[in-house]
Amino acid sequence: MKKGLIQATDWYERLVHWTLALSCLFLCLTGLAMMFHSLNSIANLMGGLTVTKYLHNFTGLLFGLALLLAIKMWWHEAGVFSMPEDLEWIKVAGGYLWHVDAVPEVGKYNPGQKMFFLAVAIFGLVMVITGLIMWFPLMFPSWFVRWLFTFHALGFVVISAFFFVHLYLGTIGSPGSAPAMFTGWVTRAWLKKQHPKWLKEMEEEGTLVVSGEEKKAH
Repeated sequence: MKKGLIQATDWYERLVHWTLALSCLFLCLTGLAMMFHSLNSIANLMGGLTVTKYLHNFTGLLFGLALLLAIKMWWHEAGVFSMPEDLEWIKVAGGYLWHVDAVPEVGKYNPGQKMFFLAVAIFGLVMVITGLIMWFPLMFPSWFVRWLFTFHALGFVVISAFFFVHLYLGTIGSPGSAPAMFTGWVTRAWLKKQHPKWLKEMEEEGTLVVSGEEKKAH
């Protein structure tokens, strides 16, 4: 590992992140395969619609577990907005949409990431709850189950929209971001540019972990 890199995430954060992300992608794929006749060929590759339904349902349980772990782990830092700095960041869109001489400093997660997290948390829970009820449709009135399909689909639309924005900003939209969730390590230059306040907080608290350096005891 290159010396001087800073640890942005640990193995547990990455495990929860990728379990949540990959299970979500698989649910979207299988859900589309069952919803649209033109995409039934995807289900055929998985052994047919019946098999796809079972895969979808049980992957939903894994997604639900990962979602609860993610909410528990990230709610304090990513689920609550810090005012007024987050509002100031939102006013300039973090410098992503137009040139900004000085982007307001934010902590570990910027308001854009917080909005994505809240969208996944809220609508993810909606999809898990509606999915569990839809698993046993005969136990509920038919009109109620039909409405649940609508809310389930709404959750898919919202999460998908935020997902593609998140994917862009986590890769080519913000060079240097991807390693945070692949290896857990980022450069000081990237961290200083994207999350200067968080960098300062770690330095002040003595929690900064740098590759090639021993962590000081406090």
